Amino acid sequence: MSLIPQMEGTRKELEDKNIDRKAMAVEDECRAMPPGRRPIFRRKWTTLDKRSAGAFLVMHFLCLLAPFHFTWPAFWLAFVLYVITGLFGLTLSYHRHLTHKSFKLPKWLEYTFAYIGVHTFQGDPIDWVSTHRYHHQFVDTERDPHTPTQGFWFGHIAWIFDSYGLTKKVSPKHVEDFEKRDEKRKSLSNIFVGYVKYGRPNNVEDLQKQAFYRFLRRTYILHHFGLAVVLYLVGGLPFLVWGMGVRTVCFQHVTFAVNSLGHMWGNQQWNTGDQSRNNWVLALLIFGEGWHNNHHAFEYSARHGLEWWQLDATWWVILFLEAVGLATDLKLPSQHHMQKLAIQPKSE
Repeated sequence: MSLIPQMEGTRKELEDKNIDRKAMAVEDECRAMPPGRRPIFRRKWTTLDKRSAGAFLVMHFLCLLAPFHFTWPAFWLAFVLYVITGLFGLTLSYHRHLTHKSFKLPKWLEYTFAYIGVHTFQGDPIDWVSTHRYHHQFVDTERDPHTPTQGFWFGHIAWIFDSYGLTKKVSPKHVEDFEKRDEKRKSLSNIFVGYVKYGRPNNVEDLQKQAFYRFLRRTYILHHFGLAVVLYLVGGLPFLVWGMGVRTVCFQHVTFAVNSLGHMWGNQQWNTGDQSRNNWVLALLIFGEGWHNNHHAFEYSARHGLEWWQLDATWWVILFLEAVGLATDLKLPSQHHMQKLAIQPKSE
């Protein structure tokens, strides 16, 4: 009997164990030496960092042109797109439906809302959902992708421009071949991909197995070019500046403010063990997402504004969808769960 197959099997087993040991070593290193904040100007920027920064600069540059290309039709176009892409695309689809599975939708409507969410210019569904799930898993710790405990600007926006630090936090095993992956990103075959971390995330397999979401991931940038062309052809430079630039930048910074100010400014109603806050200003600007302490207490809940006076436009839309038979299995916190997490008032 030949020993070659046995030797090959043994060699393969040893290689697999070696890979596992390396991944575990990197994981242990991340626990022992927290990744923390890496100086934004005193480090090597990766291909993804440069792409992300370039895209943000283009959008902010368009905003500088806004006063010179103001028209009322352009202004109202930006407002309508802000509501449609922000409410239906990001807060309802990306966040409450895809990330937390707070309710169910027919597949055709799920895909429609998710595609609308692409046009918030905050990443494809796979990347956005993965990052947000990691945020809840490691909230306000050194491994949280965007905690303001590492500085306001880091939690607000700088984390997006550190793909190496983000990868080391949430996917440490992919740090081993980081340079190889970064080199691959320079090829033209990946020019339309827009995610902000390397490696295949292991917390979003429910979306990765669906061809539609893989398609959006591979073609992400193309959809923004398409919308820009349509806006320019319909309304010229004013529609492009306001419909793409102003609308996108405004909603991005409101969303980022939930990550930063939503963990710094406001009040806490629930004992969540983190710094999440309820903030009525953010709730108004981002359709109910500002009730952030409520959300961290009951992340599965389709409703964030739990009190009658806590305005939650996303919840109202979900209620309407339920009324017409399109949204089902809505999840809400039980009275027992709420009593368990409620912060008791201090006695005099």
